[in-house]
Amino acid sequence: MVVVCFLLSIESNLAQSTLSPERYPIIPKPLSLIEQKGDFIFNKETKIVVKTSDEQVQKAVSFLVDLLAPSTGYKLGYAKSQAKNALIVALDPSIKSEEAYYLSITDKAITIRAKTAAGIFRGIQTLRQLMPAEIEQKQQVSSVKWSVPCAVIEDEPRFQYRGAHLDVCRHFFPPEFIKRYINLLALFKYNTFHWHLTEDQGWRIEIKKYPKLSTLGQWRKETCVGRHTSRTPVMERVYDNTPYEGFYTQEEIKDVIKYAQDRFITIIPEIEMPGHALAALAAYPDLGCTKGPYEVATRWGVFKDVFCTRDSTFIFLQDVLTEVIDLFPSKYIHIGGDECPKLRWQNCFHCQTFMKENGIKDEHALQSYFIQRIEKFINSKGRQIIGWDEILEGGLAPNATVMSWRGTEGGIAAAKQKHNVIMTPGDVCYFDYYQADPKNEPMAIGKTPTTLEKVYAYEPIPQELSADEAKYIIGAQANVWSEYMKTGSHVEYMVFPRALALAEVTWTSKEKKNYEDFIKRFKLQALRLDQMKVNYAKHILTD
Repeated sequence: MVVVCFLLSIESNLAQSTLSPERYPIIPKPLSLIEQKGDFIFNKETKIVVKTSDEQVQKAVSFLVDLLAPSTGYKLGYAKSQAKNALIVALDPSIKSEEAYYLSITDKAITIRAKTAAGIFRGIQTLRQLMPAEIEQKQQVSSVKWSVPCAVIEDEPRFQYRGAHLDVCRHFFPPEFIKRYINLLALFKYNTFHWHLTEDQGWRIEIKKYPKLSTLGQWRKETCVGRHTSRTPVMERVYDNTPYEGFYTQEEIKDVIKYAQDRFITIIPEIEMPGHALAALAAYPDLGCTKGPYEVATRWGVFKDVFCTRDSTFIFLQDVLTEVIDLFPSKYIHIGGDECPKLRWQNCFHCQTFMKENGIKDEHALQSYFIQRIEKFINSKGRQIIGWDEILEGGLAPNATVMSWRGTEGGIAAAKQKHNVIMTPGDVCYFDYYQADPKNEPMAIGKTPTTLEKVYAYEPIPQELSADEAKYIIGAQANVWSEYMKTGSHVEYMVFPRALALAEVTWTSKEKKNYEDFIKRFKLQALRLDQMKVNYAKHILTD
């Protein structure tokens, strides 16, 4: 009966020609929304009725209580049974999707039902977006009526993986900003934060067994100014002559992980290998083919020094990954695998001998061996690997998930091999690219802007895939590389509102997407971002 009602409500919603974006400015757009007259009013008498003892549901409800208290002045109390003015929360096993939710708002009660606590939390974010933007204030606001428009909403995501990435190696961002970033992702129903923690330009995670990583490896003597990369001639490079450093202690990482868990966001850590390894080599030179000396990179680009395929290197990486796995509860561990030059391996006596002894035909196959050996170790710990699409070269590791960034070709190839794929093509999903005319923008990547409209128009499932192959596309991700982003404010400028567009791409069924309607809803959610003091790009508001 519940399923029948669900389908009927969808048919009813589809029959409606329009919904009011002014009254229901929800991003991402729900699967089904039936407008109702009237409003529910939160006041000091409002009670919360939680019809389950599930601790995770209690956590989701606590998020709402804590959100409401500062701005409204109401510390909502709990009731054991139905109250006159109540928010009712319950688990409902008849709802099949893990993050789906049912939200009913009348003038007397709000009801949220879901199969899981994650679904309850997604419903709470919808409720949050329907409340006045001042709800985001951290001090009491007396001039606002805390109303929510009545509606019946039944919703579920299109894709199971909805991610956003942040590179903290080229430029470091403190834990407080990471939490702010995660909170914004949660607001728009992202469920994954990909934390890029190691690079040529800095190692940002404390590893107890290898303390030099967070002394020598996290520090670079200076930073290039402008577009000076590894390809720029030496005489043309310009530097700021200022030491740069920063890393997260394991205690700080644990605190951020808990913060994310409280918002039902999974953090996937990335430890780069076999390339992008200069910071680790600077700390422990024996890990490289030439054994140094090395220094943490002071400019951007791709560097020829990479991890050597010695047994001691694998022992080091296994030790590092053990500490990472002990910290992060995520199913996935990202191991990079991208942009690994083969020059050092070609000229390394050890690597060449190792290849001959093990029947490895070339350096591409050696990289495949490297990734597969690491995968076996991570699998032995009960986890799985994700890698950039270069891990396809030389043969894909048996259980690997592929992030397709060099266009869609890698994702297509991996899906055809029946591997899970996360789509993140650079020309659409790289939010370090210009978003408008470069003449009027801070320095960024690319020549053709990745506009808000371009992001919104993106379709993650390539036409080249059959229906069965398309099932392996599990979602999409925004990537944020920080070469030209020195501050959290700059990150926000590059990410928002494009992250809202990708949120709708990954959550909302493609048949229900409409760019003009999205813009109307965004202009109202922009008021919420204003209350949160987010430095989002405002081009679309003035068009």
